[in-house]
Amino acid sequence: MTQVSERGTTLSSASASATERGRAAVLTAAFLRGAFAAVLGLGSLAALVIAAWISSPYPDSGAGGALRIAAALWLLAHGAELVRPDTLSGVPAPVGVVPLLVMALPVWLVYRSARDALEPDEGRPQLTALGGLCTVAGGYLLVGGAVVLYARGGVLSTHTFGTALELPLVPLLSAAAGVWVASGRPLSPLLDRLPRPGRADTAPAPAAVAAGRRRRAVVVMRSATAGTAALLGGGVFLVVCSLLWHADAAQETFLQLAAAWSGRIAVLLLSVALLPNAAVWGASYALGPGFALGTSATVTPLAVTGSPALPPLPLLAAVPAEGPGMVVTWATGVVPLVAGLVIAWYTVRVAAPPYVERDEAWGAGDTALAAALAGAGCAVLTAALAAVAGGPMGTGRLAEFGPVWWLTGAAALVWTVTVAVPAALTVRAWRLRKRRGTDVLDAPDGPEPAAGAPEVREAGAAIRSAVSMDAPPDAPVDGTATKTAWWRGAPWRRGAGTADGTADEGAMEREEGDGAAGGGTDGPPTADGAAPTQEPYDFLQREAFLDRDAGETGRAAAEQPPGGPPTGIPPDRDAEPPPEPSSECAPGAQPGSTRESEPEPGSTREPEAKKAD
Repeated sequence: MTQVSERGTTLSSASASATERGRAAVLTAAFLRGAFAAVLGLGSLAALVIAAWISSPYPDSGAGGALRIAAALWLLAHGAELVRPDTLSGVPAPVGVVPLLVMALPVWLVYRSARDALEPDEGRPQLTALGGLCTVAGGYLLVGGAVVLYARGGVLSTHTFGTALELPLVPLLSAAAGVWVASGRPLSPLLDRLPRPGRADTAPAPAAVAAGRRRRAVVVMRSATAGTAALLGGGVFLVVCSLLWHADAAQETFLQLAAAWSGRIAVLLLSVALLPNAAVWGASYALGPGFALGTSATVTPLAVTGSPALPPLPLLAAVPAEGPGMVVTWATGVVPLVAGLVIAWYTVRVAAPPYVERDEAWGAGDTALAAALAGAGCAVLTAALAAVAGGPMGTGRLAEFGPVWWLTGAAALVWTVTVAVPAALTVRAWRLRKRRGTDVLDAPDGPEPAAGAPEVREAGAAIRSAVSMDAPPDAPVDGTATKTAWWRGAPWRRGAGTADGTADEGAMEREEGDGAAGGGTDGPPTADGAAPTQEPYDFLQREAFLDRDAGETGRAAAEQPPGGPPTGIPPDRDAEPPPEPSSECAPGAQPGSTRESEPEPGSTREPEAKKAD
């Protein structure tokens, strides 16, 4: 007994130590993923800077200076503000405009590293969300701290304390996004705080409530993202059109910046890196607040005021000339209008899909709330992008450069909510409108009426009126009497109206005839006594033929004298035809085997007793 207990203790301790070693290996792998992501992003920028340094005909520094510039640009991609110590005035000038395209590289690398770190490996324990976030961000920040120390003393340096506060934001947010996606995009902590709709006695199950809240949250996030993408797309469109409009000025600026092709390629790469920033500026311009080109110049669709402090850059050659706006600049308001319509469309496509029933669609309040929240999310994203896309480019007049983030966010909120909410409600009402000519008659509660009941005849008449070619498109399809169109009583249609009335009276007389004989269009009742399905037919029903045949058969049987075979019976349409007579039949064949033995229609065979007499 003691040996078994000691053996069990030894096995449990061995498994615990193996689990600890596996957890340590998983944490180490996640830490290395974060460090590798930082090195990969830094190496990509270093390769571009070294290539530009090698191709430059007049390099100002050696390879060490080029690597320090690459390290400074890597820090700038994380939102850190750089400082140029060597200026003409002798005052260090800050550089705070972050190229968004360069920032996208570390964001993507950290996101992928955090997402891949939470993927379970065979034979290793699963890494928790908090563990993955801390280890990936920790490995990334370790490399970042070394880069901050290396970049000091270069052409572009940083403030150590300010950089220590700004650098962790990008890896932490990107790693959190990767962990959230790897965990299945949970929304429970956020949605549980929202109030539950309905009363306590009529509230649905908690699982249904959670599913509905999650679906609405996903719709809001997708709509906000689509609206932001529409704004940025409109900004890119405005920038490209303005560049084509000022193509001569942009070409002249591009050629003046550098004489060698290596310098022109560097200017082209810088312009491509700043293209997302120009898209954000164009979106802010279309929203109304515009952007600043120095402390004394503002560019808006209504006017360009002040004297812009423009550095020589091809993208800035697309700025309109100073003076009041024109019709072309006022037309840029179409961009936020389209963004609001996009938000409404992405909201209604789930709230009220095409051909959805009214009971299955969202309510008007829920649809309006979802569109409003999507507009607010679009405003938050636009304000965040405007805050990152702008910044100082120097001192004095260049201290303010780019859009004002809070004005841009407020304008985006007003535009999107004002357009998205009415548009979403309008599309919802259009899709849930009463479709004429497609309503189905609902069976009344209680026992079903018989085939010849007045309710059935009135329903059949209503259906025939709705499907007839002469019925107006707005004719009601219900069990009540239909109204005659106003043009049927016009003087020039009196003859036609009389004919139509005569035809209608004849149809009513036929409907009120014998239901058993198949005179009504609704047909006889079914075998179980229930009323037949009220559907329009363009042919007579099979039961009518059977009833008619049954009537003829009964009359023939009544007229047939007793003792003989029945005559005058119409042939059964479903029965197989009689076999053809064979030429080899014997003379004593039974009656009915040949055509001569069959009696003629309408004739009766005399009894055998009379033949004997």
